[in-house]
Amino acid sequence: MSRMGFFTDTSVCIGCKACEVACKEWNGVPADQPDLLGMSFDNTGDLGANTWRHVAFVEKPAPVDLGMPTAGEPGESGEPGVQWLMASDVCKHCTHAACLDVCPTGALFRTEFDTVVVQEDVCNGCGYCVPACPYGVIEKREDDGRAFKCTLCYDRLGSGLEPACATACPTDSIQYGELDELRERAATRVATLHDEGVGQARLYGHDPDDGVGGDGAFFLLLDEPEVYGLPPDPVVTTRDLPGMWRTAAKTALGVAAAVALAFAGGRR
Repeated sequence: MSRMGFFTDTSVCIGCKACEVACKEWNGVPADQPDLLGMSFDNTGDLGANTWRHVAFVEKPAPVDLGMPTAGEPGESGEPGVQWLMASDVCKHCTHAACLDVCPTGALFRTEFDTVVVQEDVCNGCGYCVPACPYGVIEKREDDGRAFKCTLCYDRLGSGLEPACATACPTDSIQYGELDELRERAATRVATLHDEGVGQARLYGHDPDDGVGGDGAFFLLLDEPEVYGLPPDPVVTTRDLPGMWRTAAKTALGVAAAVALAFAGGRR
């Protein structure tokens, strides 16, 4: 089957959090206690076991020549307005998924849609997948002990339905479809924004040659990835495992050979 995924266009996200609510309702994700973090309207803070979709609110001073709408007008003293960068974050469903590499039970698997899903009834709560994720997406649920994350609504896809978050998004900021088609659509959107003077528009996670082989969920951003809490150059954390195992095997063989020679020499 064609690889399916998400393209999230943050330039049209209005921060309504409809995607968060739809995700929780459809997947039965437990509610979190609201936490305003003392500095933002963002009441969820980050992705986690109980937050599979997270709408980030990034408030920053808006330069005069930004070319994008701002919230608030400059004050009498000439202070700039405030730019609200809003982005609905989600599991990236990496091409090279480190969480798959380290899972000892097979609880994590790749579906026929090329997405990555956790089987809750197979997960033993070892937690190896948590530090393996280069994006810090997957997490263990405290009262349960097992790992949870976005499934890209695997049960809905099998019935020919869109993921709940994409269905609920009122501005079409979250777009679901065949990944190759989404990449073409995203490139066209970036070109349009550049023509309109929004030179800082860029794609994140769309490149198959990046450190994780490209993401199944990628984004159009209006600033550097770090501003949104995303790593600038994500790398699959298990990339060195094959070499490490080969080195370990050679070392073990060398030690065994040395012991055998020592034993033979002792007998002589």
